[in-house]
Amino acid sequence: MSATAKIAAAPGAAPRKETARALGPAALACMGVVFGDIGTSPLYTLNVAAKSASPSGQITPEAVLGIVSLIFWSLIVVISFKYAILIMRADNHGEGGILALLALVSPRRAKQNRWRAAMVVVGLIGATLLYGDGTITPAISVLSAIEGLKIYAPQMEHAVVPLTVVILVGLFLIQRNGTSFIGGLFGPVMLIWFIVAGVLGVVGIVRAPAVLAALNPLAAVTYLWHAGPLAFVVIGGAFLAVTGGEAFYADMGHFGPLPIRVAWFGVALPALTLNYFGQGGLLLTEPGELDSPFYELAPQWSHYPLLVLATVATVIASQSIISGAYSMTQQAISLGFLPRMNVIHTEGREIGQIYVPFVNWALAAGTLTAVIGFGSSDALAGAFGIAVSLLMVITTLMATFVALHWKHNPLVVYTVNGSLLALDLLFFTSTSTKLFDGGWFPLLIAFVIAFLMLTWRKGEEVMDKFRIELRERAQEFLEHIKRDPPYRLPGTAIVLGRMAKGVPLALSHNVNCNRVLHDHVLLVAVTTTETPYVSDEDRVAVTTISEGIERAEVRYGFMEQPNVPEALAAATARGQIANFDAARAVYYTGHETIIPSGLRPGMARWREALFALMHHNAQRPGAYFKIPAAQIMEIGVEFEI
Repeated sequence: MSATAKIAAAPGAAPRKETARALGPAALACMGVVFGDIGTSPLYTLNVAAKSASPSGQITPEAVLGIVSLIFWSLIVVISFKYAILIMRADNHGEGGILALLALVSPRRAKQNRWRAAMVVVGLIGATLLYGDGTITPAISVLSAIEGLKIYAPQMEHAVVPLTVVILVGLFLIQRNGTSFIGGLFGPVMLIWFIVAGVLGVVGIVRAPAVLAALNPLAAVTYLWHAGPLAFVVIGGAFLAVTGGEAFYADMGHFGPLPIRVAWFGVALPALTLNYFGQGGLLLTEPGELDSPFYELAPQWSHYPLLVLATVATVIASQSIISGAYSMTQQAISLGFLPRMNVIHTEGREIGQIYVPFVNWALAAGTLTAVIGFGSSDALAGAFGIAVSLLMVITTLMATFVALHWKHNPLVVYTVNGSLLALDLLFFTSTSTKLFDGGWFPLLIAFVIAFLMLTWRKGEEVMDKFRIELRERAQEFLEHIKRDPPYRLPGTAIVLGRMAKGVPLALSHNVNCNRVLHDHVLLVAVTTTETPYVSDEDRVAVTTISEGIERAEVRYGFMEQPNVPEALAAATARGQIANFDAARAVYYTGHETIIPSGLRPGMARWREALFALMHHNAQRPGAYFKIPAAQIMEIGVEFEI
């Protein structure tokens, strides 16, 4: 799966296109983020597929050539053609990732219909599959690297799981400090990894040049045709070679498409091809070496250095998915699919730019459960592919929807995307054979999170309708204070509300209960656009309601972190807002208490209770919008739904 990689660029940073930095350094940097997962797949892919094809423990030459050919052409069709060439064209103002695609599929201002609503649900499931897959990726990657001990020192087999747990616990513990101090090493380390993997592959090919016959796709077709029902299991194992492909699309905005394509076609693809063919050559000469053909390729003197390098590479892959989970969570919050959470900015401008404590420890719990519960990379392989294959199906469906929305030739869209969808469904069907062997684990995580997201989104829709009903219209409010003038306080009051219409309840409650109103009142609504970033000039739109009362709509892209005081100060400097002293202003926010009672239509009462629990534990608006605690005044409001 992806990492920052899988998911998207670190929020808060300016979008990085290939014009923003030299192509060479950008291509090198993306190796440590985009290719961490797919680059470490040779550790476990071929041995999982080979074991599936040889229940007796001895693999036939036809099976070796068929599996290697299947892996190679999967890399060509799924990764090189589908992701690197086609899917990366469906960008959202330069950004990629499943949530960026979802924003294209279902923009908030578009007319909603049954198809669009269905695509929102499908897209949310796709996004949550990344969380499910994200619990498996660190587990299977690090575990497969440490399992090299079983090959080189069989007496250490009992230490594999404890060592993996120690490494992963350490990785999750350092997240709160940020990882920018090692982020600069990711690219160079992965470059070394690809070079070593390629060299090892050449050694294996030299031992058995006959493996090059796998370059012919007929080797895969012929083997699968004669394999019978076993073919589905083998395809499911070979699919592990393309897990991580979604990172190409997810990190497109961080590096730009050109550096990713250059790094893939120039380094990663050749190295992976050589290594898989080298492992195939080894199995042609030694058909019993199914436990770890990757490690068996290495000469004896390099065993432990290779083990260390593999462990570092898998830690990089794990770090990428953890950082990606933070990034996707921030996007989901911005787009209204999750409640506000504590998002901490760490040092640096690269990997680990933000840290979300709740997500970190939830991922840690899931990952450690997977390591301890499954115990080996072979067992985890069954849990790994099904989430990624379903995500690929969803990505193809959504990309088709976007292509038709952009008025591309329907015949071409249906022909190309239909063919890719058929291949995706084949992979999904094959990985589904492992549903009861562990595939249920990431799917369960994904569907639970998807249900929570849909509950939050539906609950906020119900609440927004309720808020509009209770809010006074601006004209009614003005007539009210004209009939019964409140006491005017000197200074500025900034009143936060969810919508740029009507008068926020926090203001009307304060006037009704305390009988006071500041001389200058600024009604602020923070909105998130379907674009990744908003320019400084378009950040704040100010309209005058009456003398001394203005409304400001503060806009942020879904890749950005809101900072309301900073945005208002910049608008004041541009002359959009008058009489605003950021250091002396008082911010009014509503402290909402939701009482589930089943009085309003839209959700069952038990689901209302779940929404109320999520709302209660959401981060306070003041903290999320970066408002100094000393300047906040909360007005309590109860809603009975």
